[in-house]
Amino acid sequence: MGRPPVLPKKKKDGYYIEIRNKGAKSGTIIIRDSEQAMMQAARQYQTTKDVIILGKHENGKRVEEGKKKVKA
Repeated sequence: MGRPPVLPKKKKDGYYIEIRNKGAKSGTIIIRDSEQAMMQAARQYQTTKDVIILGKHENGKRVEEGKKKVKA
């Protein structure tokens, strides 16, 4: 038997933001159920972290286009 194939993980339905330390190349992705909850989390973290709004995902694909960076 060989090694099992590696497929990319499917994203759950919801609103995604990425939280990074300032100057870092990668960070942590956070999922929220509503856009209001996503924006509240972005405001909470923007004072100490870089926040990138990835947008809404449904059926494993992005619904809204483009990334938005929230500045402190």
